[in-house]
Amino acid sequence: MRIAFFNPQGNFDSQDSYWGAHPDFGGQLVYVKEVAIALAKLGVNVDIITRRIEDPHWPEFSKRFDYYPGVENVRIVRIDFGGKKFLPKEELWPHLRKYAENVLNFYKTEGKTLDFVTTHYGDGGIAGAMFSKWTGIPYSFTAHSLGAQKLYKLLNEKVKNFPELDSVYKFSARIAAERVAMKYSSVNIVSTCMEKREQYGHPLYKEWIDVNDDKKFIVIPPGVNFKCFNSYHSVKDNIVEQKVLQSMVHHIGSKRSSLPWIVLSSRMDPKKNHIALIKAYATDRHLQSIANILIVTRGIDDVYQDYEDVPESEKNTLKKIIESIYRNRLEDKVFFVNIKGQKELASLYRIAAKRHSVFSLPTLYEPFGLAVIEAMACGLPVVATKNGGPSEILREDNIEYGVLVDPEDSRSIADGLSEILGNIEAYLRFQKLGLTHIASKYTWENTAQRYLETIYKIKKKVVRKVNIPKFFINGRNPQILELNKYYNLGNN
Repeated sequence: MRIAFFNPQGNFDSQDSYWGAHPDFGGQLVYVKEVAIALAKLGVNVDIITRRIEDPHWPEFSKRFDYYPGVENVRIVRIDFGGKKFLPKEELWPHLRKYAENVLNFYKTEGKTLDFVTTHYGDGGIAGAMFSKWTGIPYSFTAHSLGAQKLYKLLNEKVKNFPELDSVYKFSARIAAERVAMKYSSVNIVSTCMEKREQYGHPLYKEWIDVNDDKKFIVIPPGVNFKCFNSYHSVKDNIVEQKVLQSMVHHIGSKRSSLPWIVLSSRMDPKKNHIALIKAYATDRHLQSIANILIVTRGIDDVYQDYEDVPESEKNTLKKIIESIYRNRLEDKVFFVNIKGQKELASLYRIAAKRHSVFSLPTLYEPFGLAVIEAMACGLPVVATKNGGPSEILREDNIEYGVLVDPEDSRSIADGLSEILGNIEAYLRFQKLGLTHIASKYTWENTAQRYLETIYKIKKKVVRKVNIPKFFINGRNPQILELNKYYNLGNN
């Protein structure tokens, strides 16, 4: 069997370049890579179909084929479309027909039979729908996140100017693509029941998907790469520990160097809500007395001096974090560490656990929470947002595996952190429960097995006739979606 993963954005390479350091290189890429490798171990031939780039600033993505070291039956296939230079995901929408056409031509030229397509994000989803229309090959759709919810948040946070938001985030194209992808997919794969209810149940998808139709959905949680994220000491831990301690002393001095940490390790994006945690910390003197805040950066060593050099998409968030630190006089309690790659991150988590620290994810909404299970797999207890996937990860059968908080309530965040920090009995309980829970439920082997079982069932079904919006055929500006509906949502 040969399965293709349609993932036009983000790009993949053998070294996992830029993961966590750029908005297009987040958890979605981790997910695709790990499911692909786990499926290959089950005897499936897997192609990850992404974009080829001939750009001196992005040299990792110029070869037509790439492979992960020591991994059989998985290849990265890079397709030419959208020109040669790197394009952020928001600029790919007009080029996706060419992507799908060139994927079709690629398989025709190779003469290999493709049995199934699994699509990721809205761009992969609409490409999969076009490919299915031409070939009759069924596809699954894994959204990772849907545009309507992000739009809802932005309309509530900013001046309700939809055309302005649309010009930046391309919601008209994105939501149109998501609607088609979810309607014509053979199945929509979600990580949690809450993702199905809250994301696919949004009013803007009402005419396109029925969340009560169990045949259209399957819940398959992602897993953890236990070779990397585990609680066993690694030689790399010693190197990372020295790096962290040097950064801590450089930023805050040695007076508080023995205290545990509140670890923030999300990309610099407003929705990741770093500011809310800093505000909560600033209002709680007890919390300040028992812990420091450690903020992970990627690719920048001296944040205070060099934050102007980070990409524009991250600069504003980082600037607000720094301003909040100064405004609340937290310079001696908050420090930054440049962590590079997954292995260093896992080492950081183990070092933090040794200090009885906590991992915090105060995101406004988190579709799943891969970072949560990675931290827990390293023995680091978690305080996370109640909005989204973490509520199902950290609560099951009336057992609490971590602490859930309201990300828009400073008191809730501070109380949640205090529930674990400074309470060694609670700390050890959450640590032990977390390790057991993750090891038994969240493995990529389980994820891949569920994927494969689902695919075998789907292959027997007849593919529906697909109707593709004109924008994705001619590449011209999409019709702006129903403005009144958006504005009404923004006023709720």
